[in-house]
Amino acid sequence: MPRILIIDDEKAIRNTLKEILEYESYQVDQAEDGPSGLDMLIRDKYDVVLCDIKMPKMDGIEVLERARIVAPDTAFIMVSAHGNVEMAVDATKKGAYDFLQKPPDLNRLLVTVRNALDRTKLVAETKTLKKKVAKNSEMVGSSAALGAVRKAIEKVAPTDARVLITGPNGAGKEMVARQLHEQSNRSSGPLIEVNCAAIPSELIESELFGHEKGSFTSAVKQRIGKFEQADGGTLFLDEIGDMSLSAQAKVLRALQENKITRVGGEKEISVNVRVLAATNKNLLQEIADRNFREDLYHRLSVILIQVPSLNDRREDIPDLIQKFLQDIANDYGNKPKKIDAVALKYLQGLDWRGNIRELRNVVERLVIMSDDTISEADAKAFAGK
Repeated sequence: MPRILIIDDEKAIRNTLKEILEYESYQVDQAEDGPSGLDMLIRDKYDVVLCDIKMPKMDGIEVLERARIVAPDTAFIMVSAHGNVEMAVDATKKGAYDFLQKPPDLNRLLVTVRNALDRTKLVAETKTLKKKVAKNSEMVGSSAALGAVRKAIEKVAPTDARVLITGPNGAGKEMVARQLHEQSNRSSGPLIEVNCAAIPSELIESELFGHEKGSFTSAVKQRIGKFEQADGGTLFLDEIGDMSLSAQAKVLRALQENKITRVGGEKEISVNVRVLAATNKNLLQEIADRNFREDLYHRLSVILIQVPSLNDRREDIPDLIQKFLQDIANDYGNKPKKIDAVALKYLQGLDWRGNIRELRNVVERLVIMSDDTISEADAKAFAGK
């Protein structure tokens, strides 16, 4: 049940609002002044606060400013009988969700409260998703090989330098890209990922740069490309070695001039994008075979980060397995299974050509097929080796 706090020095107003909101099945608490309201916000969690502006001891604007520190996710709706546009603008600038005149119109009050609750729910969901994404991009292990990657990320992330991430499939190149974005000054901007290998060559230019309506047969409306979507943030070009030569030429121009042109368009559009790229191919060999532009390679590889294969960091396998056991248990809503030391040692000694991706799949198979504790016999039976 959503919780609402009313802070107002007029008892009659508090009781009226409480009666209206409780009729709508909200849980409502009251505070007779600002200090009392702040104490309640510190002790308990509220989804929405209805706060009067003109109050003794502490006015509503001061309550709002202090509440931004102790309860930053709570939506504040300011209420005043002496309100004007200037006061409403000031309250909004200081973090209020909305502003209502006293006595508030019933319908406007309920709509505003519902919208504020939706906003609070959206903020909570966004934080949960960000935590989940951050957890999924966590680099697990204490090996020297992984330590070198972490050190490179720490040095490079705060800059706008382009980074080329190399390594075998399934080794975690996309995690390196996410860490570079999350630790950068662009972390509040978007991270847009493009799998160049998954997009047909005839569509890659439209995907990256967008297109204008009518520019080709199926272009029934204008499309904004990935470069524009990533403006102010980071564009991650995964499997860059599979990009067509014509698309490579346009990417090179975008990197040189920080401008793009949509397919079928004439207008140049400025973009502020940091580009990260990744590949499992030997791009120097691809250059020799005339499959990749050398000038684009040098534009992309200001910094090179080589992600080690799992076979080159076997000491990290136990930590990775424990993480996957916990993650899979969270996904299934179960208690995490245990694995005995002999099974762990057996898995550590296998050849992991599919790298971390393969290990994760094997652990999930073991969780499904084994009892509460995964044994060596289970590992030998279900590891698929």
